[in-house]
Order: sequence, then structure tokens, then C-alpha cells
Amino acid sequence: MRRAVCPGSFDPITNGHLDIIARASKLYDVVHVAVMINQSKKGLFTIDERMELIREVTAEFGNVEVESFHGLLVDFCKQRDIPAIVKGLRAVSDFDYELQMAQMNNGLSGVETLFVPTNPTYSFLSSSLVKEVATWGGDVAHLLPPAVHTALLRRLGER
Repeated sequence: MRRAVCPGSFDPITNGHLDIIARASKLYDVVHVAVMINQSKKGLFTIDERMELIREVTAEFGNVEVESFHGLLVDFCKQRDIPAIVKGLRAVSDFDYELQMAQMNNGLSGVETLFVPTNPTYSFLSSSLVKEVATWGGDVAHLLPPAVHTALLRRLGER
């Protein structure tokens, strides 16, 4: 069975993330979405909320499993016998950082990293940018799956 992981913080998941996961789901039998836990960051959504949103918006693919993980991504891969990491690249600046990570991960465990160029429609997109624009009342509906957009507006309204 061909397995891969798409890691990230997904706070929240954007159409750019969803595009990469969808494309990976066509190439692999099982795609694990690893919601990485970073204790030093306070997210807008809890880990459980992020996982639930990801499950909801990836349900149509039929081969996506969503889990949280704290620690090294290569340990997540080893524990689940996952030989490949799929990462989207938006720009050359992403490549510089991601290449170092890919080389480190491969050196630590032999896990390969596959880079997928982002759809040009989403080349500027990040969760941080979406949250910032939405916080100031900007329209981000076209950048998020509808369920995520609704959850984002609800959460910002609670603040």
C-alpha cells in the first residue's frame, strides 16, 4: 500500500492546503494529514478543531486519515511505515527551507520528500495571511473551504 503524509499546522486549512492533499490523494493509497502540535504557538483553532475541519473537507477523497502529532515528523512516519512526505511549494523561498528539511529527514530516516508546485491561484496563500485579512474584515471566502470559512468567521466573532 502506497502511503504518504502531508504535514502542517493547518490553522486553519486553506484551499492551498486542500489542493496539495487532493493531489496527493490521487497518487497514494492512503494520505495521512499530520496536524503538527507546536507547544510554543497559540493557535486560533484547537488541534481537535483543526482535525475535525480537515476531516470534513477531505471526506470526499476517501483515503485521507487525519491525526495530530508532537515531535519529529520522521518519527510519525516510522511509527506508521510511511515512506514519503508530500509538501507544497509556493515560491523559491519555500524551496530553500523545505530542501534543508527534506535532506535532514532523509538523513535521519530515509523518508523521501516529494515537492508539489502549488496551483498558481494559491501561490501567495498562507493560514497566517488569511487570519490577518479576516481579522480586519477582508473577504477570504474564496481562499477557504466553505465550512472552514464559516468556522473562521465564528471564531473571530467570539474574540
